[in-house]
Amino acid sequence: MSNKVSGYLQETYNELVHKVSWPSWTDLQSSSIVVMVASLIIALLIFAMDFGFQQIFQFLYKIF
Repeated sequence: MSNKVSGYLQETYNELVHKVSWPSWTDLQSSSIVVMVASLIIALLIFAMDFGFQQIFQFLYKIF
């Protein structure tokens, strides 16, 4: 059993070190900025929709 685990860990290490292409620091920074901006835009859209629906329902509740 431990031989299988040891073999798995060795193969995993070998793949991560030799076969995976890691992004450069610049690529990582630019990707992170894109994700943060997209998240902010989506959060603002959800906030605007929530606020809009709140105003609509408050108006409807006052009528009835």
